[in-house]
Amino acid sequence: MEALIEKKLSDRLALLPVPVRLDLPGGRHVGPEKAPLRLSFADWTALAMLAQGQIGRVAEAYVEKRAEFDGRMRDLMTTVISLLPTSPVAAEGGWWAQLKRHAASVAQHTLQKDAEQVQFHYDVSDDFYALWLDPRRVYSCAYFRDAAMPLDAAQEAKLDHICRKLMLRGGDRFLDIGAGWGGLLLWAAENYGVDATGITLSKNQHAYVQELIDRKGLAGRVRIQLCDYRELGEAQGYDKIASVGMFEHVGAANIPAYFGKIRRLLKPGGLVMNHGITSGRLEPGSLGCGMGDFIDKYIFPGGELLHVHHVLREMAAEGLEMVDTENLRPHYARTLWAWSDALEARLDEARGILVQQLGEERGEKILRAYRLYLAGCAVTFEQGWVSLHQVLATRPDGEMSSGKLRGAQSAYPFTRDYIYR
Repeated sequence: MEALIEKKLSDRLALLPVPVRLDLPGGRHVGPEKAPLRLSFADWTALAMLAQGQIGRVAEAYVEKRAEFDGRMRDLMTTVISLLPTSPVAAEGGWWAQLKRHAASVAQHTLQKDAEQVQFHYDVSDDFYALWLDPRRVYSCAYFRDAAMPLDAAQEAKLDHICRKLMLRGGDRFLDIGAGWGGLLLWAAENYGVDATGITLSKNQHAYVQELIDRKGLAGRVRIQLCDYRELGEAQGYDKIASVGMFEHVGAANIPAYFGKIRRLLKPGGLVMNHGITSGRLEPGSLGCGMGDFIDKYIFPGGELLHVHHVLREMAAEGLEMVDTENLRPHYARTLWAWSDALEARLDEARGILVQQLGEERGEKILRAYRLYLAGCAVTFEQGWVSLHQVLATRPDGEMSSGKLRGAQSAYPFTRDYIYR
């Protein structure tokens, strides 16, 4: 069996776009002696997964220190793509598989489990995230208006792009669902004069944003709440709502309730922006070749992606009218590579922070997982296996004379001029 695995891998190595040296258990190796990328394996199980193209299992072996690599992260990702036996978004399963996924989604997304899952990811370490995010700690897809734009400027451009799409005005009651470290919440308050409320399930983020609000003297019209979107009161309503990088955590089974809640929170005629990752797979399901399983285990437990057509359908079913949809897929690829490059440049600092705060074993595992996660996700966006859609929608107010055009039934002018002016 070991000889067959070695033969299969040797044949595949010869076809790779990047020369690779493969160190086998027992001291043997295949491939060029001084290849720019070197992969080392402590056991034959992980090698068998590599031969089968089960990239997620190979990534797990690296996190658990049963495999190592030496070389550029971009060379590693180029090699990974070449080793995949099939597209990770190829159709799989029938009605029974979909039924099981739905049942699992229901079980994974209770109030308690969602809080635990969000904290598993976002409460790793604020200091760790600060090493590779921009100064505002905007942890979502940036918006590169030109090729030379650095990440921090592109993140500010994204924040402003969202505010422009939402037509934010002074005095608007604005809700930010999943406010993160407060980038959009504070940008909207400071630049557009809105009365802003943000919510998060991350204890670290909540404390960080509260400190920023107090330091900036914004306590009178900006607030951050540690709560689930399902717990928000609906009595007053909001003029504008944004949800950025959050609905991936909602769960496919809860998407109807999520958009229904947003409709009830939004005043008639108001605007909502849903900015989130969507799947390249037409039917619900995680990335294949073990990639989705790896993300679920080490990065985003409970995360679920839908194709954009599912998103639009569920919005419409809950009474929200889509008025503009924009795909920012390559923008997210570039954002993730910027994060990956920043982390790779400061690995020793990152390791020191994580080990000090979380202990040596857990800290090292998290660092290894994030190295693969950031670069791996950059590739998935480049390849089109996942996308990033900004969907702007309204809650029609039923008034034929409201808005600039008869029948608009909302603040939206039904042209894009105002966004880019």
